[in-house]
Amino acid sequence: MTDQPLPSGQDPAAAPLVEYALEGDVARLHLNRPHRLNAVDAHLTPALVDALRRAAADEASAVVLAGRGRAFCAGHDLKEEPPLEQPWQTRARLEEIQEVTRLVRRFPGPVIAAVHGYALGAGCEFALACDVVVADEESRFGFPEVGVGLSVTGGISTLLPALVGWARAKELLLLGEHVTGAQAAAMGMVARAVPSGTHEDVALDLARRMAARPRLSTSLAKRVLDAGVDAAIEQSMATEVEHAMLTALSGENAAPRQEFTRA
Repeated sequence: MTDQPLPSGQDPAAAPLVEYALEGDVARLHLNRPHRLNAVDAHLTPALVDALRRAAADEASAVVLAGRGRAFCAGHDLKEEPPLEQPWQTRARLEEIQEVTRLVRRFPGPVIAAVHGYALGAGCEFALACDVVVADEESRFGFPEVGVGLSVTGGISTLLPALVGWARAKELLLLGEHVTGAQAAAMGMVARAVPSGTHEDVALDLARRMAARPRLSTSLAKRVLDAGVDAAIEQSMATEVEHAMLTALSGENAAPRQEFTRA
């Protein structure tokens, strides 16, 4: 296994925000802001984009995406001061979040999320963009954006209904209630729920088994299964950016935020 820091714009002496390791044909990516439950800030998303591009450049057959510490990703870090941005800067930041979904969906092989603790907001979006989600049965999934005056991104407006159906998707987005990994598996949001502490081992085993299969046929199987959904994702992501721009300008995102992240 080789651990290599990524170009994330931080002090070279600091721990990378996304750890990268290539083990044979499998690339392992770990979100690495454990002191903030891996909440998304201005630097984490570009580091994740770098890591996904690196996995593709290394011709990895499969990717496992996980989080260090007590959570997968608790969403946007709302304890940080909102950035002072011009509209074009807000759009660029939103497009970078969307780029995570694009890179995952376009990756030739399977991308498997190993989720524990919180997977909220952007964290839930990162997970559900993946081909397979293995969840700790006690993990917590949720979309609190509406409750804090924000809007979903990452193509989730297409991906979530495809996974759980329109009625359940609307309930999840409009109420923002959390569901456990076990509940998420029961409703089809994730592929499987596993006993606590085993999520990453199970995800890695799946990744290795998939990576051992013929590369072209595996890639084509992923592509044909995703074709119908992915045809709609680009349009939905464009709409999501417009809605996110509107919420950023509305002032509603000054609403109480304690429900969004407990980081």
